[in-house]
Amino acid sequence: QAQPMESGGGLVQAGGSLRLACVASGSIFNFNVMAWYRQAPGKQRELVAAITKSGSTNYADSVKGRFAISRDNAENTVYLQMNSLKAEDTGKYYCIGQPAGIWGQGTQVTVSS
Repeated sequence: QAQPMESGGGLVQAGGSLRLACVASGSIFNFNVMAWYRQAPGKQRELVAAITKSGSTNYADSVKGRFAISRDNAENTVYLQMNSLKAEDTGKYYCIGQPAGIWGQGTQVTVSS
């Protein structure tokens, strides 16, 4: 399988918004779950949000109420809408299909305070 392609990152001021996109190389229906992770400098990669085939979602406590994950099955794309961004949201964001997906290159999100 090929790496997923993440995009949409950038530099934004605190309180701003970004929308990340992840295009899978094949059908996202191949995976039970599609998830977004992030990794801040010096920290372990952590789960941010996940969405199942049926559309059930799960979020890290730190992003609940601010982030929203969605999927477009026809476009094999998963999105992460990020609102009310905080400096602590800074990091590289990755998407992955689970189980058995592979990591993409990620997209950098930097939030200035």
